[in-house]
Amino acid sequence: MLLDTYGRTATDLRVSLTDRCNLRCTYCMPEEGLSWLAKPELLTDDEIVRLVDIAVTRLGVTEVRFTGGEPLLRPGLVSIVERCAGLRPRPRLSLTTNGIGLERTAVALRAAGLDRVNVSLDTTDPEVFARITRRRRHGDVLRGLAAAKAAGLDPVKVNSVLMPGLNETEAPDLLAWAVEHGYELRFIEQMPLDAQHGWRRSDMVTAGDILESLRTRFTLTPEEERGSAPAERWLVDGGPHRVGVIASVTRPFCRTCDRTRLTADGQVRTCLFAREESDLRGALRSGADDAELAERWRTAMWGKKAGSGLDDPSFVQPQRPMSAIGG
Repeated sequence: MLLDTYGRTATDLRVSLTDRCNLRCTYCMPEEGLSWLAKPELLTDDEIVRLVDIAVTRLGVTEVRFTGGEPLLRPGLVSIVERCAGLRPRPRLSLTTNGIGLERTAVALRAAGLDRVNVSLDTTDPEVFARITRRRRHGDVLRGLAAAKAAGLDPVKVNSVLMPGLNETEAPDLLAWAVEHGYELRFIEQMPLDAQHGWRRSDMVTAGDILESLRTRFTLTPEEERGSAPAERWLVDGGPHRVGVIASVTRPFCRTCDRTRLTADGQVRTCLFAREESDLRGALRSGADDAELAERWRTAMWGKKAGSGLDDPSFVQPQRPMSAIGG
C-alpha cells in the first residue's frame, strides 16, 4: 500500500502520457508553447504499463487516470489502455482530455477497456473558446464529447475553469448546456500551475463566486460527504443531474487526498503542488526489479506533506506547469 505519515492511503494513480498539447490555454501555457520533453526522456509504453502493473498489483492502486498534456497525442494510447485493462485486479480506467481527437478514438478506447472520460471545456461560445485556448477547435471538442457519450464512456464529465474577463459569467449557461446534453459538469478553481507564473489569488474566480452565480438560475442541494473525491457535488433542481466544484485553493481536500502521480518522464509526485519528485525512470532503466521500484514508490509517498501549502503566504509555485505534471 501507499501510506503516508498522516494516515492517508493513495489508491488513485494519475499517469501523464505526454507533456505536449494541441491547445494553448491561457491558464496553462504561453501562446508560443513550451519546450517539450525529448523522446528519450519519456517513459516508453512498456515502462508505463510495468509501473502501472506495480501500482495495481503491489501497491493497492484501484483507479488509474491517463492525463497529459493531451493524452490523445500519445500514439500508443489505445494499446496502453488495453494492456492496463488486462491487469488483475483490474483497475478502473479513465482519461482526462481536451476532447480534440476523441471523435475518432472514443469507440476504440471503450473497446480497449477505458471506463470514462473527463473533457476540458470552459465555454459554450466558440469565440471565447478561441480567446482562451488560442485555437479554433470548439466544434472538435463538442463532437468528441458526443462521441464519448455514444461510445458508452459514462459518466462523461466536463471540466471548466472560469477566469475574469473571459468567461466568468458563464457558469449558469455551462450548467444548462451540460444538463441538456447529459454531461456532468465540474468547475475547477484556477490553480497556480501556469507556465507563465501569472496566477494571482486576488484575480481568481472562487468556488463561492461560482455557486453564487449558479444559484441565480438553479436550486442546488448538497450531496453526501465527498470522502476522498476532489469535487463537492450538488443536485441540480432536485436531480438527477449534478454539478461539482473542485476548490483546491479556497476549500482544499488535502486531509482526504488519495492520489499519487507519475509524470511522463517517470517521476513520482506526491501532490499536484509538490516541488519535490522521486525518480522511478532512472531506477527502472538501471535494472531495478519490481520489488525495488515498489519500495521506492512507497518511500516517496511516505514523505507526503500534510497539505499543498496554498494557504501559506510563503507558498512557491511548482517549477513544472500543469502540462508537465499531469491533470
